[in-house]
Amino acid sequence: MRRQHVGWVAGAAAAVLVAAGAITYAVAEDTGGPDGTKTPGAESADAGFARDMAVHHQQAVEMSYIVRDRTKNEEVRRLAYDIAQTQANQRGMLLGWLDLWELPKVSAEPPMTWMGMGDMASGKDGALMPGMATNTELRKLQSLSGKQAEVFYLQLMTDHHKGGIHMAEGCVAKCTVGVEKRLAQGMVDAQQSEIQLMADMLKARGAQAR
Repeated sequence: MRRQHVGWVAGAAAAVLVAAGAITYAVAEDTGGPDGTKTPGAESADAGFARDMAVHHQQAVEMSYIVRDRTKNEEVRRLAYDIAQTQANQRGMLLGWLDLWELPKVSAEPPMTWMGMGDMASGKDGALMPGMATNTELRKLQSLSGKQAEVFYLQLMTDHHKGGIHMAEGCVAKCTVGVEKRLAQGMVDAQQSEIQLMADMLKARGAQAR
């Protein structure tokens, strides 16, 4: 059953990759460009979500490649590969939209300001946003191997997905670009499914989410 679920996740990841170009062009049609048509502002929810989720996704990619080197378990390696490929692709789209809108990829404001949560993002030990692993946790993941690495990765990624879902739901509520809102809702749906899959994988290893 878990093998079928992982296969479904792999199929979903492939579909996201195939659709990437179409989504980028759709955003261009949705918002126009530097010819005078309306584009999101630098402090908009659209821009804030694109900047923050690009950073959030980058850590998921990093953690996924770490665990692929720390275990031989094909189920975990396949899930990690799917997450890394999907989120790297989405990160590219988010940064590409900022280029399209001629907006900066960094902001002087704290992360999550666009959600009214700028005062909550302390950046303590490298965890810039909700769900992100700390530098200490990343080092621990790099030090583990086998089942221990699998369990810790699944726990970290479950937390990461929960934080990502919270951010994506914020974009669904606050963003104005239709295609970006739809991508955010797709993130919510996919990551909720992966959280359930990871719960099953943790249970099979005698563990649970933190």
